[in-house]
Amino acid sequence: MLMYNPPHPGEVIKELYLEPLELSVTAAAKALGVSRKTLSAVINGHAGISPEMAIRLSIAFNTSAESWVNQQAQYELWQAEQNRDKLKVEKLIIA
Repeated sequence: MLMYNPPHPGEVIKELYLEPLELSVTAAAKALGVSRKTLSAVINGHAGISPEMAIRLSIAFNTSAESWVNQQAQYELWQAEQNRDKLKVEKLIIA
């Protein structure tokens, strides 16, 4: 079932992990083994969670990589659904 207007996973990282742990983006990026620019782009919703980033997050925060990939997919699907009526698609039905 499609979640109604799910948050970008970067928002989840910020609110549920960085803020409670009082981690700066710089410190979190270092712990994740990525650049500050990379993590900042994710947190600010300018980049998505790649499979590799999902694994990094799962290791750092003791979560599953699948949960991060699923959050990203839910977010992207919701965004795409908002433009469903603008898509020029013909129905193809087998009789």
